[in-house]
Amino acid sequence: MKKGFLFLWVVLASFSTALAQKDSLQEYTGVYLFPEGSVVPDVEVTLTDSILNMYSTAGSSLLVKEAKDLYTIVEFQGTALFKRSETGVVNGVHIEAGGYILDGIKKENGLWSFRYIQYPGKMPVITESIK
Repeated sequence: MKKGFLFLWVVLASFSTALAQKDSLQEYTGVYLFPEGSVVPDVEVTLTDSILNMYSTAGSSLLVKEAKDLYTIVEFQGTALFKRSETGVVNGVHIEAGGYILDGIKKENGLWSFRYIQYPGKMPVITESIK
C-alpha cells in the first residue's frame, strides 16, 4: 500500500513538473518586433513538444536554455536574452547572433495598433501602424 502511494505521488509530481515547465516556456512564445532598418523585421518564438524554436526571414533555429531567460540560438551561434517587465512578464528580447545585435519588443495579443490624427470633417490620417 505504501509503495503504491509513493509510486502514485512520484508520477503526479513528475506530471505536474512537466506541465509547469511547459507553462513557463509558453511565456517566451510570441512575435518580437525590431526597429525599422534591422536585419530582420521580427522573430517568432514557438513552443512544440516542450522545445522552443525561433523563426525569422533569415532562417530558423532551436533555442537551448543556458540560464533563466538566456537561450542559445543554435543555428546562428548566438544568444537570446529575454527581457521582463517590472511585474515579471516577458516583454522583449536582446539577440546577439551572426555579428548583429537586435533589441525587440514583444507584440501583444496579436492585435494591430494604429495611431492617427482626426481632423474635424475629414478622414483620419494614419501616422503609424504596428503589424
